[in-house]
Amino acid sequence: MFPTTNLRRRTAFLLLLLLLAAGVAGCGGSEAGGQSEGVDGSQELRISKAGWKTDFSKSTVPLSEFQSGGPGRDGIPPIDDPKPTSQVEAEAWLEDREPVLAVEVGDQVRAYPIQILIWHEIANDQLGNRPIAVTFCPLCNSSVVFDRRLEERTLTFGTTGNLRRSDLVMWDRQTESWWQQLSAEAVVGKLAGKKLEVLPSQTLSWADFKKRYPQGDVLSRDTGTERDYGRNPYQGYDDPDSQPFLLDGEADERLPPKERVAAVTAGEETVVVPFSRLEKEPVVNEQVAGKPVVVFFSAAWSRRSTRDRSRTRRTSVRPRIRARSRRTHIRVRVA
Repeated sequence: MFPTTNLRRRTAFLLLLLLLAAGVAGCGGSEAGGQSEGVDGSQELRISKAGWKTDFSKSTVPLSEFQSGGPGRDGIPPIDDPKPTSQVEAEAWLEDREPVLAVEVGDQVRAYPIQILIWHEIANDQLGNRPIAVTFCPLCNSSVVFDRRLEERTLTFGTTGNLRRSDLVMWDRQTESWWQQLSAEAVVGKLAGKKLEVLPSQTLSWADFKKRYPQGDVLSRDTGTERDYGRNPYQGYDDPDSQPFLLDGEADERLPPKERVAAVTAGEETVVVPFSRLEKEPVVNEQVAGKPVVVFFSAAWSRRSTRDRSRTRRTSVRPRIRARSRRTHIRVRVA
């Protein structure tokens, strides 16, 4: 079993980022327009390259921004052979207010419990005859689902053990390029500058998932790795008075560093709505890149796992974002 002390170095469970999953140009917005040849990896990379076949001469971001999160490559093991189980069987270990990531591809719907993803961060799955990666970064509480196909190849992903801006950095086993989870973009290596197609997903309570998708199945706890599912290894990180893990540079003072936000990105513009506002105004109308959107807020799920419930006072919620247009419906992923 992966040492708990190493996981605690990755402690985090709060910042919520909502990126448009479909229907808006620039979904998952890249931070760089393309590959940069001006970054000298041997000079600027502050972490070890030992064992990596990655082409560090190709990158879209400064290599100095990568930091070790503690575990080594795949020290937080991805799920490579995910097995589904029925809702009836999952009832034995899922509680109604627990969050699950709901993914619908074709005529198949599957719930990915956060209590499992928090220990693995990546599930290389096949849903609706489509190869997908279901990813969750505990450090920023962000969920991103994307199609694993890129041009003529199908990629499989693992965890590098490194972070950039406290976000999960993945790697693909085909080229060993490094990928930023939040942007679904290859930022280092042969595929630098390439982006994956982000798929719609949403975070629901287990109770809501059962009502909305009675025929859907559930990611099983039979992951091939022994973990203490149901326990939150990042307990306490959401203390608003504590500093984020591996925050490089000064925090933006407009909001507390660990404020939960709903973030809407369209084109080159991103608008964030803090949960502290949404708790008072459950419906917020905004303009993003000239597109009218509305954010709906409801107390629908709790991230508290079974054995952590008595220790956590904060209640999580589920916002939704829609376009205020008869022609456009914006589907979003909720982390």
